[in-house]
Amino acid sequence: MKIFLDTANLDEIRKGADWGIVDGVTTNPSLIAKEGRPIEEQVARICDIVDGDVSAEVVATEAPMMITEGLKLAKIHKNIVVKLPLTRDGIKACSALSKEGIRINVTLCFQAGQALLAAKAGAYIISPFVGRIDDMGMSGIELIEQIVTIYENYDYPTQVLAASLRTVNHVIETAMIGAHIGTMPFKTLDMLFNHPLTDKGLEQFLKDHAKSLEKS
Repeated sequence: MKIFLDTANLDEIRKGADWGIVDGVTTNPSLIAKEGRPIEEQVARICDIVDGDVSAEVVATEAPMMITEGLKLAKIHKNIVVKLPLTRDGIKACSALSKEGIRINVTLCFQAGQALLAAKAGAYIISPFVGRIDDMGMSGIELIEQIVTIYENYDYPTQVLAASLRTVNHVIETAMIGAHIGTMPFKTLDMLFNHPLTDKGLEQFLKDHAKSLEKS
């Protein structure tokens, strides 16, 4: 499973990239707004750090303007994936832009039927939201599993990107059921390193090493 960071913060992206485990980045207008720069400038900086897919989302709500904005975003860098909402206009724009060879991430997916529409419209990526589905008392993991099964049944090339991954278990479970990509905040990525037995084991190794030096 590819690991993407769901952030527009350059320091977080640099840390993840330095570990050598970040395959791409997803952004949205809210994340961009936190950084205080225009979207074009911020995503260009992100593309200079990570050599992988970088999702940049349109803010238009009607298909003609989505298409215009999507074409503009796609010109920023070869790694840009244009992000569109899963609305009627978003799907219409996805179909049009996909036919122009522009890669589209269809976002705000909350049920498998929506994911089917995105695949038929030529989406490069579909982004179902695991954590937000859980917040509604349903299973976000089950949604990922449904979409993966549908896409495999019909050989759709659309990649399933599990979004809103808030916990280590979210990451593990989406990887186990075959999500192609998991995107997560830096905090979630950092938590994947942690286990008390790892810390305890390292501490013991270092103590044993120190003892061996004392004897020599």
